[in-house]
Amino acid sequence: MLKPDWLRVKAPQQERIGTVSDLLADLNLNTVCQEASCPNIGECFAGGTATFLIMGPGCTRACPYCDIDFDKSVRALDPTEPFRLGEAVARMGLSHVVITSVNRDDLVDGGANQFVACIEQIRNRSLNTTIELLVPDFCGNWDALSCVLDAAPNVLNHNIETVPRLYKKTRPQGDYKLSLDLLKRVRDGWANVYTKSGLMVGLGETDDEVMKVISDLSLHHVDIVTIGQYLSPSPKHLPVQRYVTPKEFDCYKKFGEEELGFLQVISSPLTRSSYHAGEVQKLMKTHPR
Repeated sequence: MLKPDWLRVKAPQQERIGTVSDLLADLNLNTVCQEASCPNIGECFAGGTATFLIMGPGCTRACPYCDIDFDKSVRALDPTEPFRLGEAVARMGLSHVVITSVNRDDLVDGGANQFVACIEQIRNRSLNTTIELLVPDFCGNWDALSCVLDAAPNVLNHNIETVPRLYKKTRPQGDYKLSLDLLKRVRDGWANVYTKSGLMVGLGETDDEVMKVISDLSLHHVDIVTIGQYLSPSPKHLPVQRYVTPKEFDCYKKFGEEELGFLQVISSPLTRSSYHAGEVQKLMKTHPR
């Protein structure tokens, strides 16, 4: 299936990309931009931003849509990683940083304390940087989730990923209701934290199913939603079932913002979880917590 014109990505600024890549290599840090083959890597690296991927690069889950390597072995965490991440944020001069992780189901806390250590190191070096976390489901370990939230990130993101009907095929180790419960627990227990979630389209879902997921996120008091086109990383991954048009993405945005009242819906073919994530700072000013 040929990609439509609206999925063509503008050629990146190689000089700026090289600068960010060199810094990441120097500090031995991973980014989801690189590990998950994000189509926006050129734009983000050229703008001097990146989404840091901690506790990886191997993931203990093998979701068939994702390009991150599968590794079910038990691996010790690197205690220097939070220090190196804090150094990167300071050297890049980031006003907003996104930190995500692979799933680490081999760890009792799912990696919660590593998230906390990263927050502490960033705050030590870059006090005014706002921090967004994109977290796994921690296998329903709510003590681990509480540990992360008590460290006071500004935004807590957990992706719903797809519609319930496609979970068995797309996210076999995930649980739709568990993910919704996680998001609601954030809102109920830490009202000052902005909540965020995202999903991919083009995996075989219907528009009605997409609207239902958006509605479910609204009922669970999510503030921000991202919706983007699924792009298969390789022939061994799930194939694209359809290319959703920009007009359809606009309809998702209008439904979410105008009918359901989300603070923000970022919906476009190339939208990803942390795409234009720094815009949340504007929301913090207009909708303070």
